[in-house]
Amino acid sequence: MIIPAICKSLLVNLITVMVIVCISNIVNATGVYGNAEQVSIDKLIDLSIEELMNIEVTTVSSHPQKVSEVASAVFVITQDDIRRSGATSIPEALRMAPGVQVARVGTDKWSISVRGFNGRFANKLQVLMDGRSVYTPLFSGVIWSQQDTFIEDIERIEVIRGPGATVWGANAMNGVINIITKKAVDTQGVLLTAGGGSFERGFFGARYGGKLGEHTPFRVYAKGFSRDHTTTLAGANANDTWHSARAGFRLDHTRGIDEFILQGDIFINSIGDSVNQPILTPPFTRLDIVNAKEKGGNIRFRWDRHYSAESSTMLQIYYDRVHNQLVPSTKYAESFDVDFRHRFPILERHDVIWGVNYRLYNNNVRDTELTSFIPRQGTNHIFSAFVRDEIMLLPDQLRLTLGVRLGHNDFTGLEVQPDARLMWTLDQKNSVWLSVARAVRTPSRGENDAFINFGSAQSLPGLQNSLLPIMMAVQGSSNYGSEKLIAYELGYRHQFTTQASINVAGFFNDYSQLRDFNFGTIRPGIGIQQHLVLPIFFNNQASAHSYGGEVSVDWRVHERWRLQGNYSYLNISVNSSAEFSQIDATTGGAHKANPHHQISFRSNYDLSEKVELNLWLRYVSSLPFYNIRDYVTMDAKLAWKPVHNIEFFLVGQNLFSQNHRESQSDFIPSPPTRIPRGIYVGATLRF
Repeated sequence: MIIPAICKSLLVNLITVMVIVCISNIVNATGVYGNAEQVSIDKLIDLSIEELMNIEVTTVSSHPQKVSEVASAVFVITQDDIRRSGATSIPEALRMAPGVQVARVGTDKWSISVRGFNGRFANKLQVLMDGRSVYTPLFSGVIWSQQDTFIEDIERIEVIRGPGATVWGANAMNGVINIITKKAVDTQGVLLTAGGGSFERGFFGARYGGKLGEHTPFRVYAKGFSRDHTTTLAGANANDTWHSARAGFRLDHTRGIDEFILQGDIFINSIGDSVNQPILTPPFTRLDIVNAKEKGGNIRFRWDRHYSAESSTMLQIYYDRVHNQLVPSTKYAESFDVDFRHRFPILERHDVIWGVNYRLYNNNVRDTELTSFIPRQGTNHIFSAFVRDEIMLLPDQLRLTLGVRLGHNDFTGLEVQPDARLMWTLDQKNSVWLSVARAVRTPSRGENDAFINFGSAQSLPGLQNSLLPIMMAVQGSSNYGSEKLIAYELGYRHQFTTQASINVAGFFNDYSQLRDFNFGTIRPGIGIQQHLVLPIFFNNQASAHSYGGEVSVDWRVHERWRLQGNYSYLNISVNSSAEFSQIDATTGGAHKANPHHQISFRSNYDLSEKVELNLWLRYVSSLPFYNIRDYVTMDAKLAWKPVHNIEFFLVGQNLFSQNHRESQSDFIPSPPTRIPRGIYVGATLRF
């Protein structure tokens, strides 16, 4: 095989370069050769762990808080973490966070969730881009191929494990992910990057930042890439090659106590998929190759007014539209959102924030042999309001936060989502927090309006004597209601020294009225060929318990070497009376479709002031639901910065095997695929 041979050759070269660099580093250390004017390749490695713990996050409470003071299981992925990892997409970067299940289904498809119930159409996670929700009402999840940006512009990714419904509303059930981009003032000048390799065939990116005036910085960017296809278990082409182009801008303006942001993106994706289309004649499936050129864009306006450090208002409006979406096959899908928030102090001990939100979803879905929606066009409205009070019970020691969100949606009416959190700072090095919260996941259009041809056969158990072929069809129901969760969490943070810290979080989740299925009454089908239809209806008869915990450790061994590791444990027990639970990995099969154990270990080492070596080792336990074995893999990045504004890099991904399986599509019957090993090289120029 040509590609494996190339990979082996590049891997040998990588090891050779490492050895040479190590020798060079030893020589530099002895003073034989060196340059006192070299600029460090890493900006954040100079920060102590204490300073990293003081990074401010905004997703938990909608206003800035230090990580060490947050009564929630929060993990921050910084721009430096992303750069050192070699990740080329947001889903790849999310693998760094504990408690997050990330599995690649194909070149452009991922299964991503927090604390379980993962699948291609996972539905218990709220994902935000600069506070803009990217949730789709078609299946209550995220289409990850559409969620991208110039990765060098990401300032940080805040990952909140556990409910965030009080602040962010329905669908923030198991967690919240907020991708936050840099301010325009922090991206001045020109940045060019390009490269390519085996799986990452080629990529480029360009950004320019300037100023329209002293108080009005801006930036514009453009990027594109081509990624190779994955392969089926038989070694065939999965026909999921992905080509993408994207461009965007951001304009910031400051005037007195006011800050304004205008930001937008446009994109076009050329993507494909293979589908085992159910048919009514033997062998009852037909392999179809489907392709689409989906395109879309969004625009966001935000106005912040800061009266003081504790008092402010925020108004945000955004609009998002996508055309020719591949799955589900959609003519267009658009959303419009208005969000207002006001923060103010009361009686010195109370920090109050309240807000109101209106969101509109409008979409038109195409009928295909596999899926259809009745009606094809749908419009949904969501109204909500929340209030949250952070009470300082003991100054700088004990904080109690109480909050509640009231929301109204077109499917289930009024939903109430309260939470309570207690933060106890024992001393400068130790803190304990606990929380209890109620969250809901409101129905999607798919669970109300969809018709999915799931599979066909000449006979089924109990229907062996049928003279006509039988099509099993998953059907939506107008009686489908919200899924509910009561979540309990406990966490502990300890800072050993200014160079080492540990975070521990445990949880117990009690789910009720989860999605389940039941068979309907068999009936004659409609079409040219005579057949029978066995309906499979959505209902809310399942329940579940899950428990587990996450541990993350951060240790700066010395000024050039930083180690980061985390371990996640998850156990899910599902109570389902479904006669056909195998269809759904996100509920009926959740106990077998999520890894019990995950380990991530990263080593970031500056071999010299010009050269760095970053290694990332990962372990994921087996997924019996998909017959996927556990796997261990490693990514490596070697970077060389000959001068302060030029960087060359060599990246190896999934280095331990030629390919491996991570997940599989549910509901849409795509063939299982294998994720290949990849090697790519590139360069970045800044001026």
